[in-house]
Amino acid sequence: MERTLHETRAIGALQRLRDAGFESWFAGGCVRDRVLGRAAKDIDIATAARPEQVEAIFGRTVAVGRAFGVIRVRIEDSEFEVATFRSDGVYTDGRHPDAVTFSDAKADVQRRDFTINGLLYDPIADCVIDHVGGMTDCEARIIRAIGDPFRRFEEDHLRLLRAVRFACQLGFAIEPATRAAIVERAPAISTVSGERVRDEIRRILESPRRSEGIREMHALGLLRPLLPEVAAMEGVPQPPEFHPEGDVWVHTLLALEKLESPSFVVALAELLHDVGKPVTITHEDRIRFNEHEKAGERMAVDICDRLRLSAAERDHIAWMVGAHMLFKDTPRMRPAKLKRLLAHPGFDDLAEMHRADCLASHGSLGEHERLTKLKRETPPEVLAPPPLVTGHDVLALGIPSGPRVGELLRAVKDAQLEGRLFSREEAMEFLRRLAREGREEQ
Repeated sequence: MERTLHETRAIGALQRLRDAGFESWFAGGCVRDRVLGRAAKDIDIATAARPEQVEAIFGRTVAVGRAFGVIRVRIEDSEFEVATFRSDGVYTDGRHPDAVTFSDAKADVQRRDFTINGLLYDPIADCVIDHVGGMTDCEARIIRAIGDPFRRFEEDHLRLLRAVRFACQLGFAIEPATRAAIVERAPAISTVSGERVRDEIRRILESPRRSEGIREMHALGLLRPLLPEVAAMEGVPQPPEFHPEGDVWVHTLLALEKLESPSFVVALAELLHDVGKPVTITHEDRIRFNEHEKAGERMAVDICDRLRLSAAERDHIAWMVGAHMLFKDTPRMRPAKLKRLLAHPGFDDLAEMHRADCLASHGSLGEHERLTKLKRETPPEVLAPPPLVTGHDVLALGIPSGPRVGELLRAVKDAQLEGRLFSREEAMEFLRRLAREGREEQ
């Protein structure tokens, strides 16, 4: 495998540690990825050097976890985590050891989570050192906890979810003893911070096996503590004439599968697009989910806040969930509303979500193809022309500041989008007429 500049710099860092007399190895995920023929994004180094010795050897360092022996080393524009060999003491917070003891390489790998992450690699001699059976498990495509799985999961509760993430990303199976421990310890996942959970779910949803990952989370008891609204979809029936594939849960997983290389935001929106159905279901002339998209939009906001997403991600996801039924209404939309939809910055993401939604149900892509073609062939200045008037123009007509200003601006914009106004003069005359009519009605 050809070495990247990043890897070459990491080898140089390892050599400097060895030249100073300290046993050092590449460790963790970068070794696993090399064994599996995957590109490694991050390279970690495990060493016998103590934190203060690492800092003395390298000029540019940051003590990101001195108490745990972790120093970040910067070489030009590359960064590496250099960690001292250690053994961990008791964990009482489900995340960090109460104390660590600096040790040797063999003891260091015994504290790690899974065998495939417990490998060491000498990039100079090009050989792998395996104290935990990780090579065998890589070949067998198995996720196995190192040592006692119950102890590994008690040490860091996030490992419960990381097992699913690795299985999802790598296409591996979780071996029975590790699996049984996850099922028994699953409720502990609720103690993990939203940020850490979000990062694991992000990796699951960005994987080509995203649907399998969510299904595995549910099977192991991890979905309900984290996303009870999603778990509630299971068993919720749908009208077979519209959803021959099955219930809301089956439909949602199938829609996730149909996405093509989605971003995290699109994948999470797809996962949540029907989250409002369990709380809005009625049995009238047939099964109905009246305004489930509105309920889902509110629920999506709560879920995104719980997972500590950024405001921009949360708002985009909530908009897509709330707007995912619009495509069925587009044949009857006024031109202004349709142009606003096509010009929306999230339209392309919404269209991809709609495409997967259709393929997971009735399979008809007619409206999706019509709208994406319409957007592609319509110049941007037609979909979103520059405004003809501003809020200052409205205020100058004696309209007091407030909601009425926005209503008038929207009315002018609608008329412009529908081809009834072309110039500022026409828009001002239209605006003056609306203002007069409003005063007469009062």
